[in-house]
Amino acid sequence: MNFGLIIIGDEILSGKRADKHLPKVIELLAARGLALSWARYVGDEPARITADLKHAFHSKDVVFSCGGIGATPDDHTRQCAAAALGVPLALHPQARDLIFERMRETAQEQGVPFEPDRHDNVHRLNMGVFPQGAQIIPNPFNKIAGFSVADVHFVPGFPVMAWPMIEWVLDQRYAQLHGQGVSHEKSVIVFGAMEAALTPLMERIEAEFAGVKVFSLPSVDHPQYGRHIELGVKGQGDLLVAPYAMLLAGLAAQGAKLGPELVR
Repeated sequence: MNFGLIIIGDEILSGKRADKHLPKVIELLAARGLALSWARYVGDEPARITADLKHAFHSKDVVFSCGGIGATPDDHTRQCAAAALGVPLALHPQARDLIFERMRETAQEQGVPFEPDRHDNVHRLNMGVFPQGAQIIPNPFNKIAGFSVADVHFVPGFPVMAWPMIEWVLDQRYAQLHGQGVSHEKSVIVFGAMEAALTPLMERIEAEFAGVKVFSLPSVDHPQYGRHIELGVKGQGDLLVAPYAMLLAGLAAQGAKLGPELVR
């Protein structure tokens, strides 16, 4: 299965906050032998969020959506998820109970009575209103749950909450996939070549070897190698021997000047 990431919030697109989710999700997936296939950023615009979520639901990918699941006027993700699915919103019983539990604890910490019917406490229940049929994602930070519908998983924008929730989903829902996305690379530094001249060789390799990708990473000011191209193949380790040999043979036939070989 492919893994995708949607990061929601005007504050990211405006630069008020720097996104930390993308590198962390890449790290969490890599620690489990998995890899991120795609990522999208979207502001607090319901129409755009709904469109991206429709794509996520139809993709059959495992998708994590970070942000916008609170209960303030600029939080639209819960409503957009329901619209994308064509289902109503409903207060999730388990999410409701966890919100009440959190409110009791907060009242006890503050030394005040627990008043579930107080206006602000009633409003907090909106954080447990999810698309009908959703399952909860536990939040170890403050018990305010996220939610999942099929393989799309919704967590808060706060990293301290989102990251352990994503880890929980990966370990509880997708343990059987761990290790299936491990990819290796074999590459070589090529000097004095143009990408256009290397493209036919790259295309031949990809056409001949299913499951192998060829990559080209040009650089114009590398501190060690200067102007060069890193040309290589990536995929499952046992699949790379023959395509990499074909790559080296093709470069030799072109008279390319080669530098160090790299294995990752």
